[in-house]
Amino acid sequence: MKLSKYLLPTLREVPAEAEITSHQLMLRAALMRKLASGVYSFLPMGLKTLRKVEAIIREEMNNEDAIELLMSALLPAESYMASGRWDVFGSEMFRLKDRSNRDFCLGPTHEEIFTETVKNTVKSYKQLPMTIYQIQTKYRDERRPRFGVMRSREFIMKDAYSFDKDQAGLDASYEKMYRAYKKAFDRMGLDYIVVDADSGAMGGSGSQEFMVKSDIGEDTIAYCEKCGYSANSEKAACIPEKGSDEPMRDIEKLHTPNVGTIDELVSSLNTSAKNFAKTLIYRADDKFVAVMVRGDRDVNETKLTNYLGAIEVELAAASDVMEITKANVGFAGPIGLEVEVIADNEIMEMHNFVVGANETDYHFINVNVGRDFTPDHVGDFRTVCEGDVCHKCGGKISICQGIEVGHIFKLGTKYTEALDCTFLDEDGKPQVPIMGCYGIGVNRCVAAIIEQHSDEKGIIWPMSVAPFEVIVVVPNMKDEAQKNGGEMIYNELKKLGIDVLYDDRNERAGVKFNDADLIGIPVRITVGKKFGEGIVEFKERKSDEILEMSIEDAINKAKEIVERER
Repeated sequence: MKLSKYLLPTLREVPAEAEITSHQLMLRAALMRKLASGVYSFLPMGLKTLRKVEAIIREEMNNEDAIELLMSALLPAESYMASGRWDVFGSEMFRLKDRSNRDFCLGPTHEEIFTETVKNTVKSYKQLPMTIYQIQTKYRDERRPRFGVMRSREFIMKDAYSFDKDQAGLDASYEKMYRAYKKAFDRMGLDYIVVDADSGAMGGSGSQEFMVKSDIGEDTIAYCEKCGYSANSEKAACIPEKGSDEPMRDIEKLHTPNVGTIDELVSSLNTSAKNFAKTLIYRADDKFVAVMVRGDRDVNETKLTNYLGAIEVELAAASDVMEITKANVGFAGPIGLEVEVIADNEIMEMHNFVVGANETDYHFINVNVGRDFTPDHVGDFRTVCEGDVCHKCGGKISICQGIEVGHIFKLGTKYTEALDCTFLDEDGKPQVPIMGCYGIGVNRCVAAIIEQHSDEKGIIWPMSVAPFEVIVVVPNMKDEAQKNGGEMIYNELKKLGIDVLYDDRNERAGVKFNDADLIGIPVRITVGKKFGEGIVEFKERKSDEILEMSIEDAINKAKEIVERER
């Protein structure tokens, strides 16, 4: 492709809206342009990389016997109503009505629709196992779109669904997808880890995420270097810290005026946050609950939501807290509350601790579980922290941020049962197939690659996903020898099957070199002043070294690198 005929509106300045490297570079390198909040159009350079990422995913999926198809993005409400997710998705689902007033949505995910397809086409156990997939646009009305395509309202996803006759079959299908994902992400040049994860609105039991470590990642990863355990913070568990074995002291009620936060209590009582138990009032759908965690811990709302089986969990409004506790916010406690009290495991290890007295400006000290109150439920309801004890091996938990690029689930029969999807077994009896679900965010993969492969000059594409593999630059298009030489090298590379971009623009040399670095093509051949001597410059984007070599050697070296790294 000749750059003079290509659409490449690169930007010199960093757009004010772009907060992270990938967002900045995807705009500056003309991969995409913003249409609305969380909605982007992909320009030719971005589309080429998207297609190369898709091709890698497609090849690895096909290698594991998955079958590609394409579903509609405009979906009727009935299937989502049958599964119960028409309400679960809430405001994130784009909903609309047709001219007959029938409810539709723009597909946020396709479990129900794939299940309907299998229900209508698979009749016998002889047709199983089956894994089917698509690469298609999804729509979710994110409350706060941010970071470019990292969290957008329209995005491209590869979603696959396996259907098996039993658990052993599901385990085998799941392992095949796990293998395909690792190969795909390896080929993309991503440095990632696999973590245990929460299944969320998708349902099911087993779930793992493929996470790219990154400081800008919106997901928090807890991992143990000693045993290799890793999990999303929504799922991660640890061993509760043991409290002291000191004897119980008499409970006392203290006047604590204008002291409603843990930090204020720590200062006022000259003690540690570990000696306090926070009691937080939550609204879970249509009921209220009180949740207790140690003063230096945070409630894990995902764990709480899953435990309660709720659609939505959020902190109660101040007016509701006052009605339930008869006190201002900050003075809630478990003693005498008329709502369910849910305590984190760590609360059971505490002795002689401090809680709110359900009376404004008062707290209880020397509180003990069993004597002063008994929680209705006890379990793991907190978010793990750096230094917590690994529940697998007793090592120390470390925390980092990550970008989720892939997620695999063992769904079970949640959707096949809800949609009455069955097959006939060996005895001619109807059985419900067991499902798995496997997703990859294609746009997000592109952004994650840029986060890991870039520098102050621009993108450094891995060869496998680069929009072009080689760029030929002619600094002075007014020099006929250089111009003809660039054309010749360009044509020779094309004959070798190399995806090559020829910068034949009438621009200054500095503009051309800056753009070459910005768009990040892996190999650059410069046809400059020494071309008359049969010499060109050869440079790899990932290196600062510039080599002078013959035209033939440059072409051969480019071919060797492309074929090795493609």
